[in-house]
Formats: sequence, structure tokens, C-alpha cells
Amino acid sequence: MGLYEDLLQNHDAKLIAGGAAQNTARGAQYILPPDSTLYIGCVGDDKYATTLRNACTTAGVRTEYLTSPAHPTGRCGVIITGNDRSMCTHLAAANEYKIDHLKSPEIWKLVQKARVYFVGGYHLTVSVPATLALAEEAAKEDKTFVMSLSAPFIPLFFKDQLAQTSKYWDYVIGNETEARSWAEGQGHETRDVSQIARMMAELPKENEKKKRTVVITQGTERTVVAVQGGEGVREFAVREVGKESICDTNGAGDAFAGGFVAGVVEGKSLNESIDMGHWLASLSIKELGPQYVPPSPSSNHIFIMVKITTTRIGMSTI
Repeated sequence: MGLYEDLLQNHDAKLIAGGAAQNTARGAQYILPPDSTLYIGCVGDDKYATTLRNACTTAGVRTEYLTSPAHPTGRCGVIITGNDRSMCTHLAAANEYKIDHLKSPEIWKLVQKARVYFVGGYHLTVSVPATLALAEEAAKEDKTFVMSLSAPFIPLFFKDQLAQTSKYWDYVIGNETEARSWAEGQGHETRDVSQIARMMAELPKENEKKKRTVVITQGTERTVVAVQGGEGVREFAVREVGKESICDTNGAGDAFAGGFVAGVVEGKSLNESIDMGHWLASLSIKELGPQYVPPSPSSNHIFIMVKITTTRIGMSTI
């Protein structure tokens, strides 16, 4: 019996839809009007893919998965002890996404209808061409391209792939560890998050009609924001959550991105979008993984994301 089946069958584990950008999609849809989000990724032909589809359908997120019959759907086992977590991931089908799927006429039509594109940095380990196809489309059509740094190893070990996308960033979201990894990967000595955010903001940009905005979260510390062409940075206090209310911090960054991007989609101010991100993150950490109650109905913005897809198997030892 494999690790994940053992967790599910022999321990008090919960099966939860996951995948970082998919968490963000569900988070954005929680705030946005119905039929606002479309998620693209790769899954296997198995019960875990059904779990993902059902979770996204419940959340109101449309999915257009590439199915890889030869590989199982990606899974991640998580053990939570107090406020700490240990994770073991098997990406499996998530590593099999192909640009041919994105460029197929039926999928590319949906891409062209979208106004905002969000790509998780993890996807740079899978299909740089798919990421660049969305980035180039955004720049060409004056749409909004949002990139997440996703994890510290991306700016370090996939720095060349990340650098190919940087001129297309209208928004880039990361945490303080990821920002410092970016600085290290680029040969900068500074560890100062404000300085790093400013350097990222001033990188060359393809679509000069939009100023780049860099958003760096720092856990319980203030979120740092730098806007291209500006001076210094702005800082935003997070929403305080008591220690006794924290269940699981896994996915808090995904939830922040979901709230923030929902604000961008709705044309909210920077202040409002940051606050929406903080609000959704504060809800997320009170739950086992980012689980969102289905939102109330409203209109029809389109927000598209490409990211590797995993289900999440969570187990708490609190």
C-alpha cells in the first residue's frame, strides 16, 4: 500500500483539493461573481481527478484539464503538528502538461476571452512555453499577467526560466523567503525585502502601458509593495488572527493571491486588493487547507490560471 492510501485508510486523514494555483483559483472565485474563473492543468484518469473536478465545480471554477492516462493525479500528504507542517508530494500527472493542450483551438479560444492570467511559478518546472504563450498574449492584447514565485527553489534553481517571464510581469507575488531567493539567484547581496521589491519592480518591461507591481508577503509581518517608477515601498498591516484560531497555514499564500487577484479582476484599488488578499488568507489559516464556502452569485469576469495540479491529503496531529 502506498503512502497516500495508507494515510487515507489507516489514519484520520482528510482528502482536500489542492494545487497552489488551483487554491488561488478557488479563492478568487469565492469573491468574484459566478463563472469568473477557469483553471487549466494536468490530471490522471482516476478518482483523485474526480475529487478535483468536483471541488472546483462546487467552488464555481471551470476546469479544462489535460488528462494523462499513463500517470496518476498528483498528490501531497501533509502532517500538521501544532502550527507546523510536513509535506510529501508526488507531482505525477502535474508534470505532464503540454503546450499543445493550451494551444488547441477550443482552449485557446477561452484564453483569448480572458482578461487576467495567473501562472504559478511551479509551472516553470513543467512547461515554460505554455507560460510564455500566456505572457506574450497578455502583453500583445494589453491584458494583465500575474506571476507567483511559488517557492524559494524556483528563483534559485529555475532562475533562467523565471527570467524569461519577468518582462511580462504586471504583478508578481511572493513571500519574503522567495524574494530573498530571487535576490540570491540574481547575484544581489541584499537581504532587505524592501530593496529587493524595488529591484524587481524596476526590471525591464514588455508592456509599458502597465506599471509593474511587486507584492511580498511576510507572514504576520507587514506586506511590502513596490510599484514600477515609484520611490521606496508601501507597507500594509496584515489581519491579526489569534494563535488559538490557527489550524493550518498551508495555502495561506495561495489564498492571499486569490483575494488579491480577485481585487485586480474587479478593478479595485491597490489598497483594496491587498486587503482582500489579507482577508482571504486570514480565513484560510483557520481551516485545514484552503477550503472555501461557495460564494453568492453575481456577474462574469474571466480569470485563467495554469499550474500543476495536485490533490491534498491532510492529517492533523494537533
